[in-house]
Amino acid sequence: TGRIEPNYPKVCGHQGNVLDIKWNPFIDNIIASCSEDTSVRIWEIPEGGLKRNMTEALLELHGHSRRVGLVEWHPTTNNILFSAGYDYKVLIWNLDVGEPVKMIDCHTDVILCMSFNTDGSLLTTTCKDKKLRVIEPRSGRVLQEANCKNHRVNRVVFLGNMKRLLTTGVSRWNTRQIALWDQEDLSMPLIEEEIDGLSGLLFPFYDADTHMLYLAGKGDGNIRYYEISTEKPYLSYLMEFRSPAPQKGLGVMPKHGLDVSACEVFRFYKLVTLKGLIEPISMIVPRRSDSYQEDIYPMTPGTEPALTPDEWLGGINRDPVLMSLKEGYKKSSKMVFKAPIKEKKSVVVNGIDLLENVPPRTENELLRMFFRQQDEIRRLKEELAQKDIRIRQLQLELKNLRNSPKNC
Repeated sequence: TGRIEPNYPKVCGHQGNVLDIKWNPFIDNIIASCSEDTSVRIWEIPEGGLKRNMTEALLELHGHSRRVGLVEWHPTTNNILFSAGYDYKVLIWNLDVGEPVKMIDCHTDVILCMSFNTDGSLLTTTCKDKKLRVIEPRSGRVLQEANCKNHRVNRVVFLGNMKRLLTTGVSRWNTRQIALWDQEDLSMPLIEEEIDGLSGLLFPFYDADTHMLYLAGKGDGNIRYYEISTEKPYLSYLMEFRSPAPQKGLGVMPKHGLDVSACEVFRFYKLVTLKGLIEPISMIVPRRSDSYQEDIYPMTPGTEPALTPDEWLGGINRDPVLMSLKEGYKKSSKMVFKAPIKEKKSVVVNGIDLLENVPPRTENELLRMFFRQQDEIRRLKEELAQKDIRIRQLQLELKNLRNSPKNC
């Protein structure tokens, strides 16, 4: 904690802006990142932190044809990673082999958010085409779909085992709004509730252990919290954390990193917009007793994967392996990520080579290519116009020759 120097070591191997990062839920020092350079990269943070800039990733994953906006680890399976690109595709990567093994190709616009249910058997997405989808990830089949015209969805989160989805978005009157859905029937939301008239995105965070929903607004300093239930009214407003410092984004500490002796049930890491500051915010339940509070710390998903990639790809679903926080967090095994040796120069998914004729990888390259093509089109149009003039001149000369007295 405290101030760090401007030249503090960084992870800086991407060739474009980094758009999303996620920590591996089973190996504490492994990060997945994605970027405008169209790549997904896997990084290993050394014990004790960085001593110098890290530019070489453990694994580079290339398969998207445009920038990659989202990455998400599978919640119960080791080394299965999902990525969503601006090519409207979701790729499923098996990191044991370093290749995409499935492709979900049902979206018609940019994918805004991805979320898994508890055992990872279902994936829900929001999209710029104003649709909310529930997808079977291995087959890519859309199980449920909602056209959200009155509630333009931005973010979505599965609510544990309740078979409910919660979305945040904007109403037809441009007010911030949340909606609760039945995952098996998206024909209409169970409830819709307007929050306020601010313009920033609402980020939802759900704690399945306490059934608490936290709503944080981008550009403001507030975090609202609600209790979720399976019975009406489903959503009960509790309180609001207020801060004058606006937030640009938030990260969350895993459950095994919380201070159970202080009855800490949730911890945010708030990226303050203007100060270049990361501020921890703890949600604490006030209790007089110093003993372990089992009612607020039930068995929770731990750091042991329930499945291997081959098992999950073979169709097996399994709930997370649970752990108790009573004795504090202890690593039960020393899991290490081993990067595969990649020799293939093509990436074929669903019969399509994703790396064939790869377009420019960054926004700047796309802009340069665009202006270069515009100049080429302008030059060709001018050349075509000159040729049209020359053709008309030749046609006129030919006509005059035919009508001259010498040819009569």
